[in-house]
Amino acid sequence: MPAPRPDVLDFLLTRRSRPAKTLRPPAPTREALIPILTAAARSPDHGKLEPWRFIVLEAPALRRLAALVRQRGAALGQTREAIDKAASAYEDSPLAVAVISAPKPSDKIPEIEQVYSAGAVCLALLNAALASGWGANWLSGWPAHDAGFAGEGLGLAAHERVAGVIHIGTETAAPPDRPRPDLDTITTWVSE
Repeated sequence: MPAPRPDVLDFLLTRRSRPAKTLRPPAPTREALIPILTAAARSPDHGKLEPWRFIVLEAPALRRLAALVRQRGAALGQTREAIDKAASAYEDSPLAVAVISAPKPSDKIPEIEQVYSAGAVCLALLNAALASGWGANWLSGWPAHDAGFAGEGLGLAAHERVAGVIHIGTETAAPPDRPRPDLDTITTWVSE
């Protein structure tokens, strides 16, 4: 017989990301962030390869990255609007954790499974931050997919990619809930 955890299920059924632009200081201390990172690291990881890692971005690093977004955006020909939007995510954030997809060579575990594991880490990190009482949001945007930004700004190796940037802070506004998927249109039941 299963041992239900209605409190956990209720959290998952009602969880809601907080817009990054509404997050303000204070952010979790290093001590408060450790259990959040620990929970995220418990994500499914076929083969125990740990094909991901964390880069914790504190305020000075976020401001440096915002300047790099502006520089890279201009070099890439991004619009002023796209540059401002991407830079503001770093300028306004009190703390962020970049989840880095870092697939490992393996004859048994396909790279795509390792990349999906990094995505699972992003969601687990987001949910752990929310469950800890913080406001949090999972973003990426064009800078996260720019090899120049990733290499220069985050020191990523050629085989590494940003799976997501989880912004964490104190929420200042809770937006109304958004429409959720209609399960009947996205679910197929197979009984034979």
